[in-house]
Amino acid sequence: MGADRLQGKTALVTGGSRGIGRAIARRLGRDGATVAVGYARDAVAAEEVVAGIRADGGRAFALPAALGRHGDAVALWEAFDARIGEYAPAGGVDIIVNNAGIGRSSDLAGLTEEEFDEVFAVNVRAPFFIVKHGLERLRDGGRIINISSGLARLAMPEIMAYGATKGALDTFSLNLAQQLGPRGITVNSVAPGIIDTDLNAEFLGDPEARAWAASVAALGRVGAPEDIADIVAFIASDDARWMTGRVVDATGGSRL
Repeated sequence: MGADRLQGKTALVTGGSRGIGRAIARRLGRDGATVAVGYARDAVAAEEVVAGIRADGGRAFALPAALGRHGDAVALWEAFDARIGEYAPAGGVDIIVNNAGIGRSSDLAGLTEEEFDEVFAVNVRAPFFIVKHGLERLRDGGRIINISSGLARLAMPEIMAYGATKGALDTFSLNLAQQLGPRGITVNSVAPGIIDTDLNAEFLGDPEARAWAASVAALGRVGAPEDIADIVAFIASDDARWMTGRVVDATGGSRL
């Protein structure tokens, strides 16, 4: 893709300060989009992402976006509105990437109601209301990209609540695609497998665990954040204009 593929577009990436979100924000910035880098707690990391995008010649700003509480989506969009005019006087947004999420949960025996509520609040409720309150800002022909997981289709009982949130997110994508199609807005899920991020650093630091994770994928290696970011960049571009309501498998062919 060319550096100007998303020129004139504005993107919001939640959870953009680390891991997959960081790679997505950097890639969309390189493709020409102005990127709002959402973060929950680590403002320093978010500003590092912003600095990296700017160093590549792009435009970006950090956006505080703590999720999981009632009113979080309204607060996010209020913060967005307060900053976007500095970069795009017309305001609005073209690409919403719902990436932020809690990556793990306890097994059925250990799962508490509080943990269940928290993982669903961040992984499902937040994207739902980010879209609900963002629709008045999302331009026709826009993109909504929800970061799901291969665990929406693969059994892993030890973190089943997490997997259930991603299944719900895929259903959300499907219904949004139907509802927003008349506006030319596409909605898709991207479902990564095991990705080499700081979240998985301890697990993948064990050579045996890394070897197992690589063996699960048909392509024979552990995924990198950039593998997911490049897929997201394609979906965000006009090249993917005729694809909506889909779950894009980004697991490297895990457990085929």
